[in-house]
Amino acid sequence: MAFAWKASGLTYNKYLSVAARVVRRSLKDDKRLAAERRGEMELRFAKWNNGKQGDMKSLADANAASMAEAAGT
Repeated sequence: MAFAWKASGLTYNKYLSVAARVVRRSLKDDKRLAAERRGEMELRFAKWNNGKQGDMKSLADANAASMAEAAGT
């Protein structure tokens, strides 16, 4: 028998994300604010050339710039 999240077409990571969000939203205000801050992620990446690391960039900023560039062309 398949799990409900699997039968509905969700990946396990997406299922965990939804479950965590539901739990955070069910907390009282003081605990909820602390939990929401822990739930935020800031991903960074760097491009490597010839064994040297390039500048670190925020993934959200790079994605927004890429989307704006694609919309402009």
